[in-house]
Amino acid sequence: MNEISSKHRLAVVLVSGGMDSCVCAAIAHQSYSLAFLHVSYGQRTESRERTAFDAIADYYQVERRLVARLDHLRTIGGSSLTDPAIPVDQADLERNEIPISYVPFRNAHLLSVATSWGEVLGAQALFIGAVAEDSSGYPDCRPEYYEVFNRLIRVGTRPETHLDVVTPVIRMRKSEIIHLGNKLGAPLHLTWSCYQNGVRACGRCDSCALRLRAFREAGIVDPIPYGDD
Repeated sequence: MNEISSKHRLAVVLVSGGMDSCVCAAIAHQSYSLAFLHVSYGQRTESRERTAFDAIADYYQVERRLVARLDHLRTIGGSSLTDPAIPVDQADLERNEIPISYVPFRNAHLLSVATSWGEVLGAQALFIGAVAEDSSGYPDCRPEYYEVFNRLIRVGTRPETHLDVVTPVIRMRKSEIIHLGNKLGAPLHLTWSCYQNGVRACGRCDSCALRLRAFREAGIVDPIPYGDD
């Protein structure tokens, strides 16, 4: 497919405001017109993530934007990201168990919204920045999770809908994602990863630790500020 015809294809990109979803947007930008979806679910850094989403969407001049609210995930709780009574754990990159920051079955909720919107828009792809090997151990970031979800889309949408979940960074290390983002010109300086703070990243949660390690391994200075709010 040549560049002109490929750009007529549409992709919905789930953009949390984090590094992985930003690089996914850069990848999708190579071959698709873009529609950006952001989901707020009562997470601690909801406002800061929304700011990052808007900045990334502006960077790519995305006109189709949807911000969905899933406040029931905060009501359900069970995660340090959605329940203020549960403290955010200090980073432990050697942890084997699922961390308390896991939001139960969150990505299915996000993908359901993306599928509904993508079907209405006539999109061909849903991009999500799930990372398996170098993530915090979330069960909904595994490749088999998305294989199953693609089967669900095929049986649960109109016959004329041809929509696939695309996970281009799922088997990459975060340092590799950074290198790819730099190569594609992704605006990593606009992203936000911290689970706890909204002005200066804490540097102590799992997400900050993974990000800092990745930039260190990549030999690149992380462009966002760190230190207590």
